[in-house]
Order: sequence, then C-alpha cells, then structure tokens
Amino acid sequence: MKFRLLICLSGMLSMFSAQAQERPLPLWEAGVFAGVASTPAYPGSADRSQRALALPFFIYRGEVLRADRGGIGARVMRTDDLEFDVGFAASLPANSKNVAVRAGMPDMGTLVEFGPRLKMTLAKPTAGSRWKLELPVRTVLEFSGGMNRQGWAAEPEISYESRDLIAGLNLSANASLVFGDRSLNQYFYSVAPRFASAARPTFDAKAGLISTRLGLSLSKEINADLRVFGFLRYDSYAGAANLNSPLHLNASGSSAGLGLTWTFGRSTELARN
Repeated sequence: MKFRLLICLSGMLSMFSAQAQERPLPLWEAGVFAGVASTPAYPGSADRSQRALALPFFIYRGEVLRADRGGIGARVMRTDDLEFDVGFAASLPANSKNVAVRAGMPDMGTLVEFGPRLKMTLAKPTAGSRWKLELPVRTVLEFSGGMNRQGWAAEPEISYESRDLIAGLNLSANASLVFGDRSLNQYFYSVAPRFASAARPTFDAKAGLISTRLGLSLSKEINADLRVFGFLRYDSYAGAANLNSPLHLNASGSSAGLGLTWTFGRSTELARN
C-alpha cells in the first residue's frame, strides 16, 4: 500500500529490478538515488505533497535475505514462476498543518508496513517480457511518539513488464486494487467528535476499497552505473468504502515522479537469483 511520497520514490526504483532478472546480477550494489515526486497527501486528499530526495541505497541479493529496489525482506520460497517472501516498506510522515482539511487534527506519523507477498509469473509472451500477479498483505505500524498498529492493507496487482522495448527502454504497466481494514481506513478518513466542526462532521470509517490504481513506469540504462526512470500513476476512488468522509475530497488522484540512480560499487560475486 504505497500511499506516501517515499513509497512512490521507492516504486520508481523497484519497477526495473524485476526487468533485469534475466541477466546475472551482482550479489550486492551500493550507490545514490535522487528523485522528485508529486502525489496526493493521502488517498482522496485535495492537497498534494511534493518533495525531492537524495538517498544512499544498498542492494543485497541473498538466497533468503533480500535488500533490493523492491524493499527489504526474506524470501521463503522461489521457483521459476512462483515466489513467496516477507517484505518491509516505509513511508514519510505528513504534517496536518500542510493539509487544509486536517487542520487541528493529529499529524500522520512514519508508517512501516510488513507482511507476506506471493508473486506469480502468469505468462512470458517474449524472452524479454512477462505478465505477473502479486498478492501482498501487510500490517501497518505508525511511529509517532511511540509505535501504534494502524491495521492491515492488501493490494492485489497484475503487471506487464518489458525489457529493452525501444532502444534500451524498459516498461512496466500495472493495475491494482487497494484495500484497507477498518482500523487503517479510520486512520485516513475518520473524524473523532473532538476534532469535528461545522465543515468537518464526525465520521466513522469502515473497511473496504481505498482505490483502483493504474500505473506506468519507464526506465533507461545510460551506462553500467547510471539509470534514469520515471512513473505516472492514476487512482480512481469510484466505489471506495469511505467516499462520504469529510476528509475524502477528490474523486481521483494522480502522481508523477522522475529519478536517477548512480551505482558506485558492486561485488564481483554474482547473485543466484
């Protein structure tokens, strides 16, 4: 459930990691990632978050322990067309004073998600392309003056990936449904009586659909150490479970970002995938 800006930027990194699986990869790589992104402050928000980030990255492709562009996790099982792992992700906090409709409400802290994920290759139309299905379920923890569990999220996703589509350009297109349990949806959309006003009545959020998501990502390798990439994403909130929340203002949302990675170190030992 990639709602916040850091997750969007991480998504720009993860979109091409799977596209390189057909070639031998180093056991580890180290480098620097820089990117800019613009995204809604949260699903259904009328306010946006824009940020530029420059961060170091470290990739480790062990047979079990994995720290790569898709996140940090432990791979439990893998075959040619099936993989099961336990993954982690994190996102940046959001200050309510920067979101007009949430003025006076608690800030949204740093969110950390972890849980199991099943990944299946559905088809390989060509040697450089594939259709893939991912079924992640993750618990969500908030860190803000302590640790609080904020519920569960699920995002079944189907994607199409193509390597070297045109002149070395890699493409990833995906469609997914984002669901939250009652606790998580309350975190985003509920208004407790003490925060209610004439313009922001009380609201008790329920479990269900958060959004229907379409995404497109592109990347290109400039040389062995430098890669550029970008993404576009569209979220439709039609049929969402909490459209009547006073915090849910928009019928749709869009996100976009650009970035690059520079790898300055890698192992001579190759990963076993």
